[in-house]
Amino acid sequence: MWLDLSQVDRDLTTDIIGRQIVYLSSTHSTMDVARRQAEEGAQEGTVVVAEEQTSGRGRFGRTWVSPAGKNIYVTLILRPDAHRLRSLSIVAPTAVCLAVEREADLSPQIKWPNDVLVNGRKLSGVLIENEFSGALVRYSLVGIGVNLNFDIAESSEIAAIATSLRRELGRDVSRESFLASLLDQFEELYREALRGDAVLQAWRSRLETLGRQVTVTFGGQTLHGFAEDVDSHGNLILRSPDGSRHTVEAGEVTLRAP
Repeated sequence: MWLDLSQVDRDLTTDIIGRQIVYLSSTHSTMDVARRQAEEGAQEGTVVVAEEQTSGRGRFGRTWVSPAGKNIYVTLILRPDAHRLRSLSIVAPTAVCLAVEREADLSPQIKWPNDVLVNGRKLSGVLIENEFSGALVRYSLVGIGVNLNFDIAESSEIAAIATSLRRELGRDVSRESFLASLLDQFEELYREALRGDAVLQAWRSRLETLGRQVTVTFGGQTLHGFAEDVDSHGNLILRSPDGSRHTVEAGEVTLRAP
């Protein structure tokens, strides 16, 4: 039931990410623990992992259902410069997709900006929080939740919209192998993002949002239109019915009926 951290360590090929792991049987939220660790000077790449979250959270203040011993609940502590900061919402979901492709031979997609879907249902969510000192980034926290061996049917509140690898494959997967793969992919993409647009294109190629009529809600505003493309920073380019274009940095996307 519990993670075998020695196996995770054997499988890891990273230099930085996951070389320091704070492991908890239960906590309110890995994000909260990671914030305390970061404030106390934790080195970049430190990872907080919990078997269970009693108050796990997702984007827009939503609850992330976090049963014990079933899934992956992890927060990475990073100390990027401002240039690297913009890549985190691209790197994190792409790393999840690559780990799923490697460990489960499925073809996940991304709902802009960073929800990972399999067969139209949510498999993984990403939550990013940044702490600044003036214009300088003190640290970033990248929280990732992935439903691995969770029997979704047991949770009626999300059964209609969520999935797990167990649901898709009909069997459990190794949490140790998946966690190591996720951290490996994250570090590789985190580095690659500095060298060109390959990571952006890998993320873009998995965006199921593009080419569809959508509604985007952000900052108390709501826009309707055609999800035309994304720019080099990962912002969504939305074309309204009147032909005008809007660049949206973050928000909640829902698909509109044809």
